[in-house]
Amino acid sequence: MPISIVWFRQDLRVKDNPALVAAAKAGQVLPVYIYDDTVVEHAQLGEASNWWLHHALASLNAALDSKLIIAKGNPLTVLQQLCTQYNVEGVYWNRMYEPWAISRDKNIKQSLKDAGVLAKSYNGSLLWEPMQVLKKDETPYKVFTPYFKNGCLSAQEPRYPQDTPNLAFASNISSPLTIDELALLPKIPWDSSMKRLWDVSEKGAQDKLSRFITEAIKEYDDDRNIPSIKGTSQLSPYLHFGQLSPNQAWYAVRDAFGGSMENRGVYVYLSELGWREFSYYLMFHFDDIQNKNFNPKFDKFPWADNQEHLRAWQFGKTGIPIVDAGMRELYETGYMHNRVSMIVASFLVKNLLIDWRQGERWFW
Repeated sequence: MPISIVWFRQDLRVKDNPALVAAAKAGQVLPVYIYDDTVVEHAQLGEASNWWLHHALASLNAALDSKLIIAKGNPLTVLQQLCTQYNVEGVYWNRMYEPWAISRDKNIKQSLKDAGVLAKSYNGSLLWEPMQVLKKDETPYKVFTPYFKNGCLSAQEPRYPQDTPNLAFASNISSPLTIDELALLPKIPWDSSMKRLWDVSEKGAQDKLSRFITEAIKEYDDDRNIPSIKGTSQLSPYLHFGQLSPNQAWYAVRDAFGGSMENRGVYVYLSELGWREFSYYLMFHFDDIQNKNFNPKFDKFPWADNQEHLRAWQFGKTGIPIVDAGMRELYETGYMHNRVSMIVASFLVKNLLIDWRQGERWFW
């Protein structure tokens, strides 16, 4: 039976995983995760993200009957070695949309095809891919509301989530590394709060989603503005690492309300999923947005270079209670309430006059 690699990246789940479904249909599956230590510096994971990744990989490995191959290095080199070692006929993955990842993946796809290996990619991370939604003149949107209302909601409906496929694993699988050997966990145990707060698994994601739909979504339009109550979904890390797909969230909410978007809380939450889409959309169409001003009028803005103010902001010592509470929440839990994140970002840029890029680096 043919052997196919499923290259897991930001899609660390077995349910609603288009690449995994395709590979399972093709024959035996060789599941692979490669910690890419060759990525550009600004894309290297921070310690809180590495912490999450460790536990997400452990959860995924358990769901794959401990068959997940763990490797570290250049993905092209690793994939080529595995293709030779296991006589692989195809490599399947779900697409990423960061400019550096697109460039990397294009090179990998072409190199595999040149070697006679089938290479196929799928949409496992977005409701609408960036190339799907354009204005009538075929140019990209720059403003969210017309993007979502005129573009997304007028486009083809997102695909319905897929079930976990029946998997036949390749035999004699041998992993070069263990998850522990990636050394993703902190050497100093600062993660006790995160351990208590998060169940980093597909089940954890589903539990968060179910709680949100049952307890909070009807009042989401108002309650999302109040940091002291549990009015948001807290699904962002699960979505980022792909333990939950946006399709699962979209249809769980829609189906819970009979497919209707009439409830104001439901509509507003689905539009927030649209904001997540819009971020990827802008990054895809404007590939320098991560390090350049979207509005060039700010290119000559006289940012303050005040390290004392920056440090106070980073560690929640500005003296402004809501700002400090948010920054301490981020430091303790790896997470910050959406409305508070807007406040702390605004304070950094508009009050301290510190370059937004320094704030982005700290958040990352």
